[in-house]
Order: sequence, then structure tokens, then C-alpha cells
Amino acid sequence: MINISKINKAFHRGDVNEVTALNEVSLKVNKGDFVTIIGSNGAGKSTFLNAIAGSFTLDTGTITLAEHDITKWAEHKRASLIGRVFQDPLLGTCAGATIEQNLAMALKRGQRRGLRFGVKKKDREFFQEKLSVLKLGLEERLKTQTGLLSGGQRQALTMLMATLVRPHLLLLDEHTAALDPKTGGMILDLTEEIVSSLNLTALMVTHNMNQAITMGNRLIMFHRGEIVLDISGDEKKNLKVEDLLLRFSQLRGEAEISDRMLLC
Repeated sequence: MINISKINKAFHRGDVNEVTALNEVSLKVNKGDFVTIIGSNGAGKSTFLNAIAGSFTLDTGTITLAEHDITKWAEHKRASLIGRVFQDPLLGTCAGATIEQNLAMALKRGQRRGLRFGVKKKDREFFQEKLSVLKLGLEERLKTQTGLLSGGQRQALTMLMATLVRPHLLLLDEHTAALDPKTGGMILDLTEEIVSSLNLTALMVTHNMNQAITMGNRLIMFHRGEIVLDISGDEKKNLKVEDLLLRFSQLRGEAEISDRMLLC
């Protein structure tokens, strides 16, 4: 499904501030896998997602998705295969456009877009059907400007937009971190429902170890630009936070580590 082979990325190369963000990272993800990604700040988690999305050019290495070598594809071209939800609820939608206009743009992902007056009736009915699944009443507010919605409503809308046209890969970059616990829980429930119902292949970065353990069928951990842990199957099902912390300290040769050290 997606094959990442020995990708490397350094920022500020040749400068005193040079940082190796990704170091010989390789990962093969099968169709339908839901992979949670964990690690400390600066470990390379978000940089890894950005590399897949095409936010920058790799120094070396290759990325293949759905039998396409996308290594040199521009970010907008990769968007035809990839859906993405960011940490900031404001990034996934256009605040000045209405809910139906945002959805209309999402529906055209991967297609050539032209200028068209309004939204078609059949599309509007389709949007209402999809929005009703969110159970937020947004199906009755198609003409509402998206900027007037709450953060949770906008993130739910972004989740819908990212999957309105079924993507080959869904990238979730700490997409509940900016929300309050109750709203974040709602978005996580929605995430599991959408990923499961569409049998999506998904990569989810999180700072919450409980989320990383309980969600998905596979867990990987980044540290200093490298994948240091890859757990799936029964091993992941039986994993506890304490086990994860112990494994991390053993792998890095450190005597003791706390969840605060790992996730801050």
C-alpha cells in the first residue's frame, strides 16, 4: 500500500543549526492498517507526515503509494491520493466559505477545478447526508460560513472533507491536541468510525500514549529521527503505558524515563 524506503531529511544543512529530522527511515504499511505514531517533541513524527504529504523535498529515499512513486510529486498532486487533518482546526477549512462550499471543494479533490456558480442540488443532498453522520446539526447549516463554527465543529468538518473522496491514505497530525477533552473524545470516536467504515489506511500522530495503545492495529515510536519501536497484533493489544515507557528506556539505553520526558 505505502512503502517508505530509507528517507532522509536534514534542515539548515551546513549550518551550525543543522538538524537531522529523518534518518534512514523505512516503513511498509499494508492496506487497511491504522498506525498510531508516538514520540517526544522533535522526534520526527510530524516531519514524517510532512515528508509523505510532500511538504518538502527529501534529501534521499523513496516513497511509493498505491503503486505510484510519489517521491518527486508536488504536494498538490499527492493530495489526489492523500487526505489530511492538522492539529489546528483552522487549517483544514476555508473560514470565508460556507460549509457547502468547503465540501464542494473537497469533492473535487484529484480532479480539475473550474469556476462554477453555486452548488448543485444533488451535491447539496449528498452533503446533508454525510453531515448528518456527525450528529452536530451541520446538515441544516449548509449556508453558514465555516469561520462561525466552533473548533470541534470545524475539525469534524475537516475529517469529513478529508475522506469525502475516499483517500488512499489518511494522515492525522495530532488532530485532537487543540481541542478540549470532551470535544477531542468526540473527534476520536468519529475518527474510528470513519476509518473503520471506509476501511481506510491511516497514520495518526498523537502525544497521548493511551490513544496510541488503544487505537489502531499498529504502533510505531520515533526518537531522534528514527523509528525505534514497531508493535502490532497481540503484542499491541496487551500493551500498557508502563510497558511502552520501559521499552523506550531499554531501546535508548537510558536508566529511567517518565511519560513527561517521552511526550514533552
